[in-house]
Amino acid sequence: MRRTVMAVVLALSVALPAAGVAGAVDAPASGSGSYVGVEYFPEPDGEGARTSVPVNSPHAQPETPARHRTPVASEDGEVVPLAETGPTADRLDVTIVGDGYTAAEQEDFLQDARTKWDEVTDIEPYRSYEGLFNVWAVKAVSEESGVTGDPGRDDVRNTALGSYFWCSATERLICVDLDKTKSYADKAPATDLVIVISHSAKYGGAGYSGLAADYGYDGVSTLSSDNAQSTLIAAHEMAHSIGLLADEYQYAGYGDHPGPEPAYPNASMLTADRMAAQRAKWASWLGEADPSGGTVGTFEGADYYEYGVYRPTRNSLMRALNTDEFNLPGREAMIAGFYRSANALTPLVDTTVTVSRFTPLSVELADLDTGLAGIRLRWYVDGREARQARGMTTVLPATLGVPAGRRAHRVTATVVDTTSAVRSPVVRDLTSNSVTWTVTR
Repeated sequence: MRRTVMAVVLALSVALPAAGVAGAVDAPASGSGSYVGVEYFPEPDGEGARTSVPVNSPHAQPETPARHRTPVASEDGEVVPLAETGPTADRLDVTIVGDGYTAAEQEDFLQDARTKWDEVTDIEPYRSYEGLFNVWAVKAVSEESGVTGDPGRDDVRNTALGSYFWCSATERLICVDLDKTKSYADKAPATDLVIVISHSAKYGGAGYSGLAADYGYDGVSTLSSDNAQSTLIAAHEMAHSIGLLADEYQYAGYGDHPGPEPAYPNASMLTADRMAAQRAKWASWLGEADPSGGTVGTFEGADYYEYGVYRPTRNSLMRALNTDEFNLPGREAMIAGFYRSANALTPLVDTTVTVSRFTPLSVELADLDTGLAGIRLRWYVDGREARQARGMTTVLPATLGVPAGRRAHRVTATVVDTTSAVRSPVVRDLTSNSVTWTVTR
């Protein structure tokens, strides 16, 4: 099926360089089929680049009719929860699919999926907010073990998703068949982002973003199963979708940023003085010591342009893979993204049903690491705080102070993340969520 994801459907809010400029995306020839923009990292410790690639892989194996499937492939499409921290409506759901794993290697895939997710969540702020993610592993049984293009360009493997190195004539770029990937990702209870683990020790990967209109989830990250550096590709690519972060590198010869002011939280045409005066972008972080090294300021070169646009720090994970640190403005943007898709507070009693003064009201809090996160729970009766219930996850409306009588009252539980990694009042508001019950006698 021909899709609308042509070369213009690119990373979410991430503009691609124009054709004919260093680092640019070459437009596909007329009639060459559907293409989509991707980001990749040619070197394991270097900056990124962008290109366009086919939506469908020439190496994806065809769907096998159910009547022809052998018993050994019966687990194809099986979903294994790796982390189920809460209801899908209150979580960011990541689906991990393996490619190049035979039926006999599915346990290896599950172990690789756990290892890769553990590596991603060793990186802040993923680490502190791991409790806002559900993670689903979907088994994809391949006929052959390994990945096309490993070790050499002419080595071809028959795999479920058609993973292959040398995509668009670039050795370290791992592409997949997006339609086949969706057929497996859709088996998970919910999917916001997809990680494809390609069965290989060779360094490589890619990031597809802005796919929501055609696939129902925003991003797909590909990476090698047995290459530690490839994990950083997934951490970087997920940040485009979650934090709406720009790439902080530039292309040589790309020139001046034409304006207007970028929408990204980590790219700006404002110098430090103007940013501070306008209290815009990362003004509240200027001068602060940064986990990526140095201090937060305005460093020229970002969003692919060399001049007239600035990034917050000399280096960060959004610039190159020689660090695993997001800078402070990037961390704040990521936390905002977590809370755009997830809630730290989940009611355990139906809020659509009227309850009595003696109905126990319970909530569940996401299990967040105190490294960065700081959840504060408060209870209110008709807008007035019941201080005696601070931090309690189960209460009785009567003990909160709901009086007897015919009049209905409202009991509200509210959480706010008091993390010091957030300074923006707008982002702080995103970290808060509330649930309310109507209480009668």
